[in-house]
Amino acid sequence: MGDGLENSTGTHTRGATLSLLVVPGASREELVGVHGDALKVRVTAAPEKRKANRSVCRLLGRLLDWPAKRVELLAGESVRKKVVLFQGMDPTELRARLVTLLAR
Repeated sequence: MGDGLENSTGTHTRGATLSLLVVPGASREELVGVHGDALKVRVTAAPEKRKANRSVCRLLGRLLDWPAKRVELLAGESVRKKVVLFQGMDPTELRARLVTLLAR
């Protein structure tokens, strides 16, 4: 594909996965771009009481036009590297939405 997303997206029995590098406590919420084998995301929420994790799921749901309740944290609850599941989404669809979003 050549967009750098091959290693950050994957398949799960319940949908598509996305590897993230999260920067909590940022001045604004945004998708930064591909960072190694993950997508870098900034959220304003602090990394306490799962606030940043919830913010990540809401932000990704909004940006990728997917219900936030169907965006689930699979791994990385207390670390910056996380894996998020988009329940019911095909990995090809996830990559296509990300390519469109990152091209803006």
